[in-house]
Amino acid sequence: MNRKLIIPMLALACGSVLWPGATRARADADDKPAVEEKIVTEVAVQAGKITTATLHGYVQGYGLIETAPATADQPAAGAQLAAPSAGVVTKVNVLEGQQVEKGAVLVELNAQAAAAEVARQKKLYGQQNTSLKSLQEAEAQLALLQVTAPLSGTVVRVNVKPGQAVDLTTVVAEVMDLNRLAVNAEIPAAEAGDLKAGSPAEILTKPPVTTELLFVSPNVNQNNDTVLIRALLPKGSGLRPGQFVSLRIVTAVHTNCLAVPAESVVTDESGNSHIALVNGGEAVQTPVQTGLQENGLTEIAAPGLKTGDTVVTTGAYGLPEKTKIRVLSPAGGEPNAPTPAAQ
Repeated sequence: MNRKLIIPMLALACGSVLWPGATRARADADDKPAVEEKIVTEVAVQAGKITTATLHGYVQGYGLIETAPATADQPAAGAQLAAPSAGVVTKVNVLEGQQVEKGAVLVELNAQAAAAEVARQKKLYGQQNTSLKSLQEAEAQLALLQVTAPLSGTVVRVNVKPGQAVDLTTVVAEVMDLNRLAVNAEIPAAEAGDLKAGSPAEILTKPPVTTELLFVSPNVNQNNDTVLIRALLPKGSGLRPGQFVSLRIVTAVHTNCLAVPAESVVTDESGNSHIALVNGGEAVQTPVQTGLQENGLTEIAAPGLKTGDTVVTTGAYGLPEKTKIRVLSPAGGEPNAPTPAAQ
């Protein structure tokens, strides 16, 4: 065989043997996984600050505005006036809405004859021609035929008119002192343990009316498991008898306590609370004890916390224990500049 042909053929044969191996090596190199690049995920959140605040604990309820009850110094501030005897109304001396003084005669019952007799007895007594007893009896008879105001106040209702027959059960008029009002409320017994006379209270009207409890019943109403409370209202409160109002009574005051926006506190299934404390570009879960809540703030306590620390507010729920975060502006639109750790 010609040598010039043998050498190329051997080279070709060797190449045909080596080529599959080279192909496998290249395939193995292609199949080898590349080194994975670590991806760090940032969570967009909003943040707030730990502040120092004075927070209050409240018991809330609903009450009814009524006239104030009688005290050791004053009669009740409202009275429904019944006829002192059976008779016929001859004169109504007042109109609804009229101001009257204590002792004013509001309604008269066929009293002309009785009034004339009193006048006669007074004249005779002045002349020493009758006894004091006779005069007093005449006056007592006239009193049975007159309905008088037992207090100074406003005539809020007149129920009779001249010519109408009345008896001892007929309510002829009603008088109220509208400057002496009270609110009565029934508070669930389970919430009434911290209530006592003198506790500050607030009627949640516009504007609110501040007062304090006058009375907390020692008894529980077994029909609805509530405790009756009462508070006197200041003069000029602007409230009206029969008005239904909401109120709250202060049961605790914590001054100079650490507080955070309420949405920053997350409570897990076990009842444990924590906040996400912002540390550089991370949110670090921090266990806290919670206390009073008021006006969107929650009282917290934990070692190492201080006023001015930043906490996650919107977005705090469900964050892992340590999470890279990106704090958004309060409006939630454009993000703030990245934190140094995020850069």
